[in-house]
Amino acid sequence: MTLVLGGDRVVEIPEKIASEFRSGDAILPIEATGEILHLPAAERRVAREAVDRAAAAFSKMGAVGDERISRFFEEFAARLEDDSIWERIGRANETDIADARARGRSTTRLLADDRLRRGMIDGLRGWIDAPSRRGAVVETIEHEGWKVDLVGAELGIVAFVFEGRPNVLADATGVLRGGNVVVFRIGRDALGTARAIMELALDPAIEAAGLPAGAVCLVDSPAHAAGWALFSDSRVALAVARGSGPAVATLGGLARQAGVPASLHGTGGAWIVASPRADAATFASAVVNSLDRKVCNTLNVCCISRERADELVPLFLESLGRAGERRGQAFKVHVSEGDEAFVPAELFEKRISVRRAEGDVDEPQAERLPESDLGVEWEWEETPEVSLKIVDDVEHAVTLFNRHSPQFIASLVSSDADEHEHFYAAVNAPFVGNGFTRWVDGQYALQRPELGLSNWQSGRLFGRGGVLSGDSVYTVRGRVTQSDPDVGRSS
Repeated sequence: MTLVLGGDRVVEIPEKIASEFRSGDAILPIEATGEILHLPAAERRVAREAVDRAAAAFSKMGAVGDERISRFFEEFAARLEDDSIWERIGRANETDIADARARGRSTTRLLADDRLRRGMIDGLRGWIDAPSRRGAVVETIEHEGWKVDLVGAELGIVAFVFEGRPNVLADATGVLRGGNVVVFRIGRDALGTARAIMELALDPAIEAAGLPAGAVCLVDSPAHAAGWALFSDSRVALAVARGSGPAVATLGGLARQAGVPASLHGTGGAWIVASPRADAATFASAVVNSLDRKVCNTLNVCCISRERADELVPLFLESLGRAGERRGQAFKVHVSEGDEAFVPAELFEKRISVRRAEGDVDEPQAERLPESDLGVEWEWEETPEVSLKIVDDVEHAVTLFNRHSPQFIASLVSSDADEHEHFYAAVNAPFVGNGFTRWVDGQYALQRPELGLSNWQSGRLFGRGGVLSGDSVYTVRGRVTQSDPDVGRSS
């Protein structure tokens, strides 16, 4: 069977999908990517039922005062602070980690340790006294005999699809602060941990605070199709996706087809540019402090000006070595084709042990990289892994960033203030700095629990920043107060 996509493309339903299709299933084409997805009836049902519960809860949230929402955050935090509860959550997490490792999956972001626990608790407590946009007057326009107040209001059902990070469950509840409700699907890697948190801490906190049942719903399925079905539900007011690039592109395409606004972050990795006017010590510090662990804001590409390459490339490699030593590892560097002469030839011949998700792997310490692959994000486990590009000048680096990167984080090391102003104006990134890159984090930088970060790979965002936080999920209503009963329009 053939389908027409976007009015100008014809695709055929794959044989595998056709053979597995059953009554009640759905076929979902994505115009943006050309994919054909199979949604089994069971996954459609589990997503629909979760949105049903959330919709019912949202209809009651207007009558829920801010104090009850504050109590929810306190109750949730207190339960995570209870050692007996956390011990049971920890056992579920251990099972998740063992299962993920057996399947060769990365576990660097899956571990529910004391640091992650403390971050969840601090984030929840940060919402207890946080102001809400709900009911707040954003602007007042005065007229003779009447006025218009623009008033913040709850947005509705916020749907999340996350990768294997247990803490995102707590982070996502930040949207309740503004009277919204949450439906989320978490990947198989962390599903057992999420179930334990729901059962032992989150659901009891909802009940204790007197919030409507269903204010936070888990789409309890490990299948990707459940997330596809969730983002295809037009009742969702905002769809938030974090994970791998292709998976997030699929989810974003589904949401947009359904008319649902989307906040997407599928590809990460920061760029540091060393200007001809870079201070060497500042540059070295920026590299080391941007590689303490692998997350989306970790240094991924380093551009060094040709004028300073003989001095700064050895310093760059030394800094990679220091970052690796902190983790008991070596380092790996991908050198853009044509720039090999700036790196010692022996690194391309030297073999090192690289810690991958599937275990330790013997690989060359340096490899050549096509310039077109500068946008590849290196998902390293313990062995720092970075790309190196020698550039003619800062303008050249900006051109490469705007062309190849996910348009996420750009940092310029330079002692020239005018150069920084030009860089900020020219580089197409929502996050721009002058040193280390790991500051790009809602809780760390803005002291607000982060629900998601958006790059600009799919276009700039309308009316908000790249950090999605609980207090940035709102809409605006207009309310008129008429003091003169005879006000009327003459035309």
